[in-house]
Amino acid sequence: MAVRLRLNLEPMAAAPPVFCHGVRVCVFSFSFSMDTEHCRVGAQSLLITQGYVSVLLSFKTHLEFQAFHTLLRRWRNPGMKLSTSDHRIEDSLNTQYFQFFGWLSQQQNMLQDYLKTATYQKAILLNDLDFKDKIVLNVGCGTGILSFFAVQAGAKKIYAVEASSVAQYTKMLVKENCLSDKIEVLTGKIEEVSCPEKVDVIISEPISYMLLNERMLDSYLHSKKWLKPKGVMFPTSSDIHLAPFTDEQLFIEQHARSSFWQQTCFYGVNLNALHSAAMDEFFRQPIVDTFDMHILMAKSVKYTINFLEANEEDLHRFVSYNILSKNSNMSIAVAHGKCTLMMDILEIVDSK
Repeated sequence: MAVRLRLNLEPMAAAPPVFCHGVRVCVFSFSFSMDTEHCRVGAQSLLITQGYVSVLLSFKTHLEFQAFHTLLRRWRNPGMKLSTSDHRIEDSLNTQYFQFFGWLSQQQNMLQDYLKTATYQKAILLNDLDFKDKIVLNVGCGTGILSFFAVQAGAKKIYAVEASSVAQYTKMLVKENCLSDKIEVLTGKIEEVSCPEKVDVIISEPISYMLLNERMLDSYLHSKKWLKPKGVMFPTSSDIHLAPFTDEQLFIEQHARSSFWQQTCFYGVNLNALHSAAMDEFFRQPIVDTFDMHILMAKSVKYTINFLEANEEDLHRFVSYNILSKNSNMSIAVAHGKCTLMMDILEIVDSK
């Protein structure tokens, strides 16, 4: 699985921290200063050295590398202006993201997630008093399924916002279901469109992989500028659970991946000098899988995000936790602690 990177620029700080994220979960961090050595490796990799530690950042695409490298150059040279090429790169990344959700096959995958779709419908219909005769904003509506649920709950008017090309299909569904007087599709990003009026309810499906991937939550929180005082949001909050675990077989598999760099005569070249860096890189990468609960080494800690109270900056704040081992004779620090288990939980509770 690819590791997602974010360069967090803090103008008031002496050196902005660089974070490496697996679906927006921090797996390592260090301070990046003007003296930090770095160089480009190949078409889409960057080698960063700090003290005795070297980290090779390998990007999934050349465009992602260019976007990250541009941010780095802008920080080192505050007066630097983006070239036309740089603007094209940023625009291209945004276009790729929205094109992905513009495919009906992708929309079908999301709609066929029965547990999620049924949970949203149940939550909306069980809380019909929050929707009856109310104005609703559906952020990132996709094919508009949540908007249709809001109509079923008695909503007076729904503004469905969608930035991808699937918006044209949403309009077709609205017309086919004779709901043009109830649902109005607004094409564009929530940060850019203008909602005709303030709303009583905001609904969305912002829960992505590991909760924070795709930055949909940023848009969801941004949409609160259209929410009336004492308005409601569905969903209202979400929990992230974190717990350490140990898995000997997984450790062996990850260790074996780095054995390539132990070769001392690879076409006549000794690669062993990079083995340590390769080990660090492989063990920093997130592993998405299901695990038996018995491998947990401690009780999970929970981080709650209340969407009604949080702002966009809160999504980029990392909180430190102390986790105590269930076994006092076991040291978490040496028990393959680089592997972490995280899950996101969406719970919609009947407000009645």
